[in-house]
This record gives sequence, C-alpha cells and structure tokens, in this order.
Amino acid sequence: MKHLPSKLTAVLMASAALAGCAVGPNYVRPSAPLSPTFKEASGWSPAAPADALDRGDWWSLFGDPILNGLEARVQVNNQNVIAAEAAYRQARAIVAEDRGQLFPTITLNGSGTQSGSGGGGKGSVVTGADGTPIITGGGGGTSASSYRANVGASWQPDVWGRIRRTIEGAKSNAQASAADLESAKLSAQGELATDYFGLREADAEMAIDRATAADYQRALTIAQNRYNAGVTVRSDVYQAQTQLANAQADLAGTEQTRANFEHAIAVLVGEAPGNFTLSAAAWVATVPGLPATVPSALLQRRPDIAGAERRAQAANAQIGVQVSTFFPNITLTGSYGYASNQLANLISTPNSLWSYGLAAAETLFNGGARVAAVRSAKSARDQAVAKYRETVLEAMQDVENQLSATDVLGRQADLRRQASAAADAAATIVFNQYKSGQVAYTDVVTAQTAAYTARRAVVQTAAQRQTTAVALIQSLGGGWKAGSDPKASR
Repeated sequence: MKHLPSKLTAVLMASAALAGCAVGPNYVRPSAPLSPTFKEASGWSPAAPADALDRGDWWSLFGDPILNGLEARVQVNNQNVIAAEAAYRQARAIVAEDRGQLFPTITLNGSGTQSGSGGGGKGSVVTGADGTPIITGGGGGTSASSYRANVGASWQPDVWGRIRRTIEGAKSNAQASAADLESAKLSAQGELATDYFGLREADAEMAIDRATAADYQRALTIAQNRYNAGVTVRSDVYQAQTQLANAQADLAGTEQTRANFEHAIAVLVGEAPGNFTLSAAAWVATVPGLPATVPSALLQRRPDIAGAERRAQAANAQIGVQVSTFFPNITLTGSYGYASNQLANLISTPNSLWSYGLAAAETLFNGGARVAAVRSAKSARDQAVAKYRETVLEAMQDVENQLSATDVLGRQADLRRQASAAADAAATIVFNQYKSGQVAYTDVVTAQTAAYTARRAVVQTAAQRQTTAVALIQSLGGGWKAGSDPKASR
C-alpha cells in the first residue's frame, strides 16, 4: 500500500462516501383500500378468548385429538409445504449471493511453464550453475523455466446503489417466499381440516343411512304382510321396496364419498392412499367461537397479503437497479506477486511485482434501451401495487363471506334440529295411521322421506359450520403474523 498514490486514495474515499446513497425511489408501503369495520361482523359475539388465533395450532380449537395428530403430520410430510420451504431456502441463498457483490473479489494465481527452442534430436536435461534446467545435445536446443505467483483483487464499489437495490429486492422476495411458505402451510392445514370434517360428516350420514335402511326394511315387511293378508294393494310393497333400495344406494354413495376424503387426507399427510386408513370415530362437532378483529389486522395476519406487499417492494427496488445503469461503472483492481525463472528463489523481494488501477465505463448510446428498462421496471412496480391492493380487497371479501356464512349457519342449525324432530314425529304418526288403515302408503313415503332428508340436513349443517369456521380462520390468517419469522429479514 506504500505505492498507492494519493489520487487513488481519494477515489476510494469518494467511493465510500457515495456508497451511502442509492438511486431510484425509496419504498413506501402502498395504501390499502380498507373499511373501518367488517359489515357482516355486526352482532358477532365470539365465545373464545381474544388471543384464540395467536397460536399456530389453530386447529386445536376444535378439540379433536385425531385432527391434532393429522395436522402435525401435514407440517412435516406435505409435499407442497416441503416445496415451499425449499423455495424459501433458495430465496435466502439468493440474498446471500447478492450481498457478496458488496465485497472485493480476491484471487490467488500460480503458474509454472517450460519453453524451448531449436534442435530436433534427442538431448539430455542438466542443471545449470544457477539451478535453471537446460537441455543439452541433440542439435544445440535449449529450454527455460518461468514461475509466477500472485494475489489479485478487484472491486466495484456500489457508488450508485445498484447492488444495494438488488439486495433490497432479494430480501423482499425472500420475505415474500416466507409468506408463501406460511400460505402453503395454512392452505394444507385448512384443506386437511375441511376433508377431515367431511369424512366425519360422511360417517354420520352413513349411520343415518343404515338406520334408515333398517327402518325401511321393517316398513317393507309390514307392507308385505298386509298385502299377503289382502289388507292393502301390491303398490304399497313396491313403494316400500323403492324406498329401501334408494336408502341402500345413498349408503353406497356416502361410502364412496368417505373413501375419497380418506384418500385426500392420506395425500395431505404425505402417505400413499393404499397405506392409510382412518377408522370411524366419534364426531367432535365443536364449532369454536372466534375473536372479532378489524380489517387493518389482515395486513399483518394474512400471509398472502404480506407476500404481495413484499413483492411490491421488490419491484420498487428494481427501478433503482435500472436507474443505476445511467451512471458509470467503476472498478478498482490490484495485485501483488512474484515472478522468477527459479522456483527456489521465487518468493523474494527482488522478484516482486505489483499493480493497481482504476477503470470506469459509461454507455453513451444504446438506442433508448435504458430508458425503456426503467419504464418497464416502473410498470412492473405498478402491477405489483395493484395486485397487492386486489389481494387486500379479496381478503376482506373472503372474511365478509365467512362471517355471513357463520351467522346464517348458526341460525340454520337450530332450525334444522327443530325441523328434524318435527319430521320424525310426523313420520311416526303417519306410519301408525297406515298400520291402522287410516292413510295410504304414499303418505308414509312422503313423511319418511321428509324425516330422512331432515336428519341428513342436521348433519350437513353441523359439518358446514365447522368447515366455515376453518375457512374463517384461514381468511383471518390462521395463527401467523407478519414478521413472525426472523429468518425472513436476514
């Protein structure tokens, strides 16, 4: 460094001073089209504590130990989650790769060559007095050796902030990838819970179908006996047979539905469907109360919104990267090493070599390509901002839909139970009237069909309430919060 002139020192100091600035617009989070409250949250009185969604294992709110075990397997074995986690690791590696451009590149070089001239015959190799190998004989040819070793360095100071804008964009993309990972987890967890409750609904409907088929079999027996006794007509028997066959067909269809849910759950937990079985179990029909929230909370709680906002920042950083192309590239180089024709004396002061230099390059004309690149980057930023705002709007729509469904299904559940109880009572009365010859069997069919439909509606509404609760939890962001993963900001 004692040979470094004052001018080069001045350049280094100026580069370090300018490195504190970066061209291009600084990022400001885009405004979001929010409302002060959710329209459908009026009168929403949750039973759960206010921090019910602050935990990651939101599915535990349903109180089903089998579901808890399956959800734990999703986070480890689901292939979509694994792929999203790998994408996140890749994004973090890109940040580290871009950050490496801020530092000088240092190289170590070494070489050894032997060259000769003249002579075509065979000769012998001997060592001269100074240790240099030479070839003698064979027509008077000679050879010589050369050895070099040096350390070199080059550095492009980030005077205009191109590298820092690149790193800023890479960091934002890594944070967006972290949000994508959480979205993948939340999606897989929600899909598993929905499929699980669908399977339990199928179990309950199968139990209804079996009980109904047994009732219809008894009704067929009674109709057959009455026909054999000449009390009624044969059409009563046919109607009873039709009812029984339809109930058995419904049972078979529900069994297929259950099998499909079981296969879907197997894939979600990372198993081949042929190796996975989920036995019938008591249905825990808990519908958790959820804490009320405000729309602005979605900006922190929804990973898809966080990811969209981070991509807007990454797009904004690209504007600075493109603006930096209007300024010259500055490169500092230097090397220090040794050169000698004797390997033994290579590392010595008389054989030392050094060099340093400064280079600057500026594009004077490229047909407007740089201007077009800046415009393209600004357009990409505007697209990302629009997508962010659209994501916010769709998120609020999603919450409003689920709040409305939660309220309606809660009221429907009570009405469905009342309708089912009344239909069962009516079916019993009509069947007794039929046995006493007061009504035709057509009335029995009508009453029993209404009772059967009402019983299934009770089960379906109960399952819908649970799946709607899952959808509402997902629309509120689950147990995730923006910034909860410290790795995303590194």
